[in-house]
Amino acid sequence: MEHSPLKVCEIFSSIQGESTYQGLPCSFVRLSGCNLRCTYCDTTYAYDEGYETGIDEIVSRVGAMGFGLVEITGGEPLLQQSAGFLLDALVKEGFTVLVETNGSINIAPFNSSAVYIMDFKTPSSSMDRFNDFSNVNLLKKEDEVKFVVSGAKDYEWAIGVCGKYGLFRRVTVLMSPVFGVMDAGTLSSWIIRDRLRARLNVQIHKHIYGSRSRGV
Repeated sequence: MEHSPLKVCEIFSSIQGESTYQGLPCSFVRLSGCNLRCTYCDTTYAYDEGYETGIDEIVSRVGAMGFGLVEITGGEPLLQQSAGFLLDALVKEGFTVLVETNGSINIAPFNSSAVYIMDFKTPSSSMDRFNDFSNVNLLKKEDEVKFVVSGAKDYEWAIGVCGKYGLFRRVTVLMSPVFGVMDAGTLSSWIIRDRLRARLNVQIHKHIYGSRSRGV
Protein backbone atom coordinates (compact mmCIF):
# COMPACT_ATOMS: atom_id res chain seq x y z
CA MET A 1 0.00 0.00 0.00
CA GLU A 2 1.31 3.44 -0.93
CA HIS A 3 1.36 6.17 1.68
CA SER A 4 2.00 9.88 1.51
CA PRO A 5 5.72 10.67 1.77
CA LEU A 6 7.10 11.98 5.03
CA LYS A 7 9.01 15.22 5.38
CA VAL A 8 12.27 14.28 7.06
CA CYS A 9 14.63 16.76 8.67
CA GLU A 10 17.50 14.32 9.23
CA ILE A 11 18.36 10.65 9.73
CA PHE A 12 21.48 9.79 11.70
CA SER A 13 22.98 7.43 14.26
CA SER A 14 24.37 8.41 17.64
CA ILE A 15 24.37 7.53 21.31
CA GLN A 16 20.90 7.84 22.82
CA GLY A 17 21.26 10.92 24.99
CA GLU A 18 18.09 10.71 27.05
CA SER A 19 15.50 8.44 28.70
CA THR A 20 16.13 5.05 30.28
CA TYR A 21 17.76 4.05 26.97
CA GLN A 22 20.49 6.64 27.55
CA GLY A 23 23.94 5.59 26.39
CA LEU A 24 22.81 2.99 23.85
CA PRO A 25 23.68 3.21 20.14
CA CYS A 26 20.55 4.34 18.33
CA SER A 27 19.27 5.37 14.91
CA PHE A 28 17.32 8.63 14.82
CA VAL A 29 14.66 9.77 12.37
CA ARG A 30 13.85 13.43 12.91
CA LEU A 31 10.63 14.39 11.15
CA SER A 32 9.99 18.00 10.19
CA GLY A 33 7.30 20.27 11.57
CA CYS A 34 6.00 21.15 15.02
CA ASN A 35 2.74 22.54 16.33
CA LEU A 36 4.38 24.14 19.39
CA ARG A 37 6.98 26.85 19.89
CA CYS A 38 8.64 26.16 23.23
CA THR A 39 10.82 28.91 24.64
CA TYR A 40 13.67 26.47 25.29
CA CYS A 41 13.43 24.51 22.02
CA ASP A 42 16.83 23.20 20.88
CA THR A 43 15.73 21.91 17.47
CA THR A 44 14.09 24.96 15.87
CA TYR A 45 15.67 23.96 12.56
CA ALA A 46 13.20 21.05 12.44
CA TYR A 47 10.24 23.44 12.15
CA ASP A 48 10.69 23.88 8.40
CA GLU A 49 13.84 22.17 7.12
CA GLY A 50 13.60 18.82 5.39
CA TYR A 51 12.92 16.76 2.31
CA GLU A 52 10.20 14.31 1.31
CA THR A 53 10.90 10.61 1.22
CA GLY A 54 8.97 7.36 1.38
CA ILE A 55 8.54 4.99 4.29
CA ASP A 56 10.39 2.15 2.58
CA GLU A 57 13.43 4.38 2.05
CA ILE A 58 13.44 5.45 5.71
CA VAL A 59 13.18 1.85 6.93
CA SER A 60 15.97 0.83 4.55
CA ARG A 61 18.28 3.58 5.78
CA VAL A 62 17.58 2.75 9.42
CA GLY A 63 18.19 -0.94 8.75
CA ALA A 64 21.52 -0.19 7.08
CA MET A 65 22.74 1.51 10.24
CA GLY A 66 22.63 -1.84 12.00
CA PHE A 67 21.09 -0.89 15.36
CA GLY A 68 18.02 -2.50 16.87
CA LEU A 69 16.99 0.73 18.56
CA VAL A 70 15.43 3.61 16.62
CA GLU A 71 13.91 6.86 17.83
CA ILE A 72 11.31 8.87 15.90
CA THR A 73 11.57 12.48 16.97
CA GLY A 74 11.04 16.02 15.70
CA GLY A 75 9.73 18.67 15.86
CA GLU A 76 6.57 16.76 16.63
CA PRO A 77 6.75 13.48 14.70
CA LEU A 78 3.10 12.46 15.11
CA LEU A 79 1.79 15.48 13.20
CA GLN A 80 2.45 14.00 9.78
CA GLN A 81 -0.25 11.91 8.14
CA SER A 82 2.00 8.92 7.42
CA ALA A 83 3.84 8.85 10.76
CA GLY A 84 1.70 6.00 12.05
CA PHE A 85 2.55 3.88 9.01
CA LEU A 86 6.26 4.50 9.64
CA LEU A 87 5.89 3.28 13.23
CA ASP A 88 4.01 0.20 12.01
CA ALA A 89 6.71 -0.59 9.45
CA LEU A 90 9.57 -0.25 11.94
CA VAL A 91 7.79 -2.36 14.57
CA LYS A 92 7.08 -5.01 11.92
CA GLU A 93 10.80 -5.11 11.07
CA GLY A 94 11.58 -5.92 14.71
CA PHE A 95 13.06 -2.61 15.85
CA THR A 96 12.59 -1.28 19.36
CA VAL A 97 10.88 1.99 18.45
CA LEU A 98 11.01 5.06 20.70
CA VAL A 99 8.69 7.98 19.93
CA GLU A 100 9.57 11.36 21.40
CA THR A 101 6.28 13.30 21.40
CA ASN A 102 5.34 16.63 22.93
CA GLY A 103 2.19 15.58 24.77
CA SER A 104 -0.23 17.60 22.67
CA ILE A 105 -1.08 14.82 20.20
CA ASN A 106 -3.36 11.97 21.25
CA ILE A 107 -1.47 8.70 20.80
CA ALA A 108 -4.51 6.41 20.63
CA PRO A 109 -4.30 5.91 16.83
CA PHE A 110 -0.62 4.95 16.89
CA ASN A 111 1.13 1.59 17.30
CA SER A 112 0.97 0.50 20.93
CA SER A 113 4.14 -1.59 20.58
CA ALA A 114 6.25 1.58 20.32
CA VAL A 115 7.68 3.15 23.47
CA TYR A 116 6.29 6.66 23.92
CA ILE A 117 8.42 9.28 25.65
CA MET A 118 5.89 11.99 26.37
CA ASP A 119 7.34 15.43 26.96
CA PHE A 120 4.55 17.21 28.82
CA LYS A 121 5.27 20.92 28.59
CA THR A 122 6.13 22.84 31.75
CA PRO A 123 5.06 26.47 32.36
CA SER A 124 8.40 27.96 31.29
CA SER A 125 7.87 26.52 27.81
CA SER A 126 4.84 28.83 27.40
CA MET A 127 3.15 25.84 25.75
CA ASP A 128 1.72 24.04 28.79
CA ARG A 129 -1.84 24.94 27.80
CA PHE A 130 -1.55 22.50 24.90
CA ASN A 131 -0.86 19.39 27.02
CA ASP A 132 -3.36 16.62 26.32
CA PHE A 133 -3.54 14.80 29.62
CA SER A 134 -6.00 12.27 28.24
CA ASN A 135 -2.80 10.62 26.98
CA VAL A 136 -2.04 9.48 30.53
CA ASN A 137 -4.67 6.75 30.30
CA LEU A 138 -3.02 5.47 27.11
CA LEU A 139 0.46 5.11 28.56
CA LYS A 140 1.91 1.65 29.21
CA LYS A 141 4.34 0.82 31.98
CA GLU A 142 7.11 0.72 29.35
CA ASP A 143 6.42 4.34 28.35
CA GLU A 144 8.06 7.38 29.92
CA VAL A 145 7.03 10.92 30.77
CA LYS A 146 9.52 13.77 30.61
CA PHE A 147 9.37 17.19 32.24
CA VAL A 148 11.86 19.80 31.04
CA VAL A 149 12.64 21.95 34.08
CA SER A 150 14.08 25.45 34.02
CA GLY A 151 13.51 26.30 37.70
CA ALA A 152 11.56 25.68 40.89
CA LYS A 153 8.20 26.66 39.37
CA ASP A 154 8.51 24.00 36.66
CA TYR A 155 9.67 21.43 39.20
CA GLU A 156 6.75 22.01 41.57
CA TRP A 157 4.31 22.03 38.65
CA ALA A 158 5.68 18.70 37.44
CA ILE A 159 5.28 17.14 40.88
CA GLY A 160 1.69 18.37 40.94
CA VAL A 161 0.95 16.81 37.56
CA CYS A 162 2.56 13.53 38.62
CA GLY A 163 0.48 13.46 41.77
CA LYS A 164 -2.78 14.34 40.03
CA TYR A 165 -2.39 11.66 37.36
CA GLY A 166 -0.51 9.02 39.37
CA LEU A 167 2.47 9.13 37.03
CA PHE A 168 5.08 8.02 39.57
CA ARG A 169 3.38 4.64 39.90
CA ARG A 170 2.33 4.31 36.24
CA VAL A 171 5.49 5.06 34.24
CA THR A 172 9.11 6.17 34.49
CA VAL A 173 9.23 9.91 35.17
CA LEU A 174 12.17 11.86 33.75
CA MET A 175 13.22 15.25 35.09
CA SER A 176 15.36 17.07 32.53
CA PRO A 177 17.20 20.33 33.28
CA VAL A 178 17.13 22.92 30.49
CA PHE A 179 20.69 22.80 29.16
CA GLY A 180 22.63 25.90 30.15
CA VAL A 181 19.76 27.25 32.27
CA MET A 182 18.96 24.79 35.05
CA ASP A 183 21.84 23.36 37.06
CA ALA A 184 21.66 19.56 37.00
CA GLY A 185 23.15 19.35 40.49
CA THR A 186 20.42 21.54 41.90
CA LEU A 187 17.69 19.54 40.20
CA SER A 188 19.21 16.28 41.43
CA SER A 189 19.33 17.66 44.98
CA TRP A 190 15.61 18.47 44.81
CA ILE A 191 14.81 14.96 43.57
CA ILE A 192 16.82 13.46 46.45
CA ARG A 193 15.36 15.88 49.02
CA ASP A 194 11.79 15.07 48.01
CA ARG A 195 12.41 11.32 47.63
CA LEU A 196 10.89 11.40 44.16
CA ARG A 197 10.47 8.25 42.09
CA ALA A 198 12.00 10.12 39.18
CA ARG A 199 15.11 9.82 37.05
CA LEU A 200 17.44 12.75 36.43
CA ASN A 201 17.54 13.06 32.64
CA VAL A 202 20.71 14.89 31.59
CA GLN A 203 21.17 15.26 27.83
CA ILE A 204 24.49 13.44 27.60
CA HIS A 205 24.79 13.93 23.85
CA LYS A 206 25.18 17.67 24.47
CA HIS A 207 27.91 17.03 27.01
CA ILE A 208 29.68 14.72 24.58
CA TYR A 209 29.31 16.63 21.32
CA GLY A 210 28.35 20.17 22.40
CA SER A 211 25.01 21.91 22.42
CA ARG A 212 25.24 23.25 18.86
CA SER A 213 26.11 20.02 17.06
CA ARG A 214 23.55 18.42 14.74
CA GLY A 215 23.23 14.81 13.72
CA VAL A 216 24.39 13.56 17.09
